[in-house]
Amino acid sequence: MSLVGMVLKSTPVGEYDRRLVILTRERGKITAFARGAKKPGSRLMAVGRPFVFGRFKLYEGRDAYSLASAEVKSYFTELAEDVEAACYGSYFLELADYYSRENMEGEELLLLLYQSVRALLKPALPDSLVQLVFELRAMAAGGEYTPGPPKAVSDSAAYAWEFIISSPLETLYTFVLKEPVQRELKECVEMNKRRFLDREFRSLEILRQMQ
Repeated sequence: MSLVGMVLKSTPVGEYDRRLVILTRERGKITAFARGAKKPGSRLMAVGRPFVFGRFKLYEGRDAYSLASAEVKSYFTELAEDVEAACYGSYFLELADYYSRENMEGEELLLLLYQSVRALLKPALPDSLVQLVFELRAMAAGGEYTPGPPKAVSDSAAYAWEFIISSPLETLYTFVLKEPVQRELKECVEMNKRRFLDREFRSLEILRQMQ
């Protein structure tokens, strides 16, 4: 079968294999084994790492999938040139892993993840704003959010909240905010996270330490 997706996790298994967690459009989060991916010259070596986005050809087994090949649309190798952006991206992968489910259609979350990682590569967009947008829309996709800001805010912050929740994903990263408005938005997103998220994220902690 052929599934469109992005690699969320890649861990070594044995001497030559890798275990991949892939968020797919058609089947949500799946586990796939890339047999021989660590062997020199393996055609699966390049595709068995986080952020790889494309179409994956897989064989379905009883408990997991086996990766046969992949048609890669983007490796997002540019993230390696910016350590901070890479940390933001890793956090997005962790949060997508948290909200994705097996055997459930994952189109909205996958497209959100793809657009958000692309947004990290746009110099005109502050990474801190991309984080807020991704967090709020991911919580909305998971049904864990307040429809409006959880505290009194300016009209600009209230509009930004509504825009993030309701806009088409393709147009989500088409704005910037003045610092006071972004600060208001951040306070509200953090309130939602404290209310709805029940875990800490390693990449986010590393990001905080860097900042």
